[in-house]
Amino acid sequence: MILKIVMLLIFFGVMVGIGLYCRKNTTDVNGFVLGGRNVGPWLTAFAYGTSYFSAVVFVGYAGQFGWKYGLASTWIGIGNAVIGTLFAWLVLGKKTRLMTQHLKSSTMPEFFGKRFNSNALKIGASFIVFIFLIPYTASLYNGLSRLFGMAFNIDFEVCIILMALLTAIYVIAGGYMATAINDFIQGMIMLVGIVMIIVAVLKTQGGFTEAFQGLSQVVDPAVSEQAGAFTKILGPDPVNLIGVIILTSLGTWGLPQMVQKFYAIKDEAAIKKGTIISTLFAVVVSGGCYFLGGFGRLFSEQVDIAKDGFDAIIPQMLSNLSPIMIGLVVILVLSASMSTLSSLVIASSSTLTIDVIKDHMVKDMSEKKQVLYMRSLIVVFIVISVVIAIIQYRGNVTFIAQLMGVSWGALAGSFLAPFLYGLYWKKTTKASVWVCFIFGSVLMIANMLFRAQFPVLLQSPINAGAFAMIAGLIIVPVVSLFTKKPDDALVEDAFSAYK
Repeated sequence: MILKIVMLLIFFGVMVGIGLYCRKNTTDVNGFVLGGRNVGPWLTAFAYGTSYFSAVVFVGYAGQFGWKYGLASTWIGIGNAVIGTLFAWLVLGKKTRLMTQHLKSSTMPEFFGKRFNSNALKIGASFIVFIFLIPYTASLYNGLSRLFGMAFNIDFEVCIILMALLTAIYVIAGGYMATAINDFIQGMIMLVGIVMIIVAVLKTQGGFTEAFQGLSQVVDPAVSEQAGAFTKILGPDPVNLIGVIILTSLGTWGLPQMVQKFYAIKDEAAIKKGTIISTLFAVVVSGGCYFLGGFGRLFSEQVDIAKDGFDAIIPQMLSNLSPIMIGLVVILVLSASMSTLSSLVIASSSTLTIDVIKDHMVKDMSEKKQVLYMRSLIVVFIVISVVIAIIQYRGNVTFIAQLMGVSWGALAGSFLAPFLYGLYWKKTTKASVWVCFIFGSVLMIANMLFRAQFPVLLQSPINAGAFAMIAGLIIVPVVSLFTKKPDDALVEDAFSAYK
């Protein structure tokens, strides 16, 4: 116990120390939100990866989808690496940096406002971010409760308040640069940790060969009457597996906290290096998480899914490891969660300050005042997320859990297509962006409220989110063909960024 506490104290001390060290970079909005647009490839690549993979992935998704699809869940990690990381950097990285810098936009809503010359569009996007990013932030705490209970036997509420407080300190003090440096350190912990944990867990099952043979003998009548369903290359349910891959991989292209990483990167050379680094990081971390979760069925006698849910699977797999390994696991999951939390609250606070409060609610805001508002809103957003998480934990409020589940689909379904076409296609119209915003948001809210009335395939919020993203890629060009064309001068100015 003393060893685990010492490991945690060192971890927390480093995080806070970096935040205080980076205060010099937070004197203006550009420095606080984007690190002065001068962040190198290693920091940006790790910031992207650690914002992508949180405790939701390690504890929740890896356990749930590993249980459902067996070793085929590893394809989700591969999809995250190839589609969600490699292709995202190749398609979005360079053009996002160039056009956002040319338009002087610091947030995704501000990009929409300036790219399409629409203040209403900027405010509409801001409200979508606010409504769906906050519950997503609250979901980060869910994976920590069982791990902290297993490792320290302390109350979940103490754990999330401590994590939120420490994250708030280093984000408020050091802004984006502190977050990026901490993300790099947290990412290194995640890389080393996931490899060590996979090896340690497989050793408890006699090694990979023994574990694979054991999994090949598992039979679940609800899935298949024959053994081997969970070691098949595409698993027992390929259709729903593809839905998960699309949502968790393509979804990153439309998430504000992910795309914003491209705003801050230093130059084109850094983008090329960052692409390789970030992709390799995703292969190890995401691929490793889902590969580990694929062996969850071997622990079925120790886990009561009906009673404890899928979140109990990964903690149970880790419960028999050595104290040092359990300490490493806790720090790994804390790293994953704190890095994502810091990214989300910076995205939320900067969006509300720059896109809603500035010029609309408070006139003539100085740079210093904008940074002060952002710091204050970071506190507000973290407090709200903690309260939501505690309410759900105490009362098991399923409505909140459902809202968390649809938030990723709603954000990506609303923003992915308009952002992508806005970067690449001169004929994209303001009306098409509005239609996509409304379609993505309304579809996911309807899925949450009226799920039983949806077609069977779309009752899953994961499949509904994947559908919203793909539909948006069709909606934007179709609506653009039949609505008022954009102003030529405005479009040419935006695309002059690439010359």
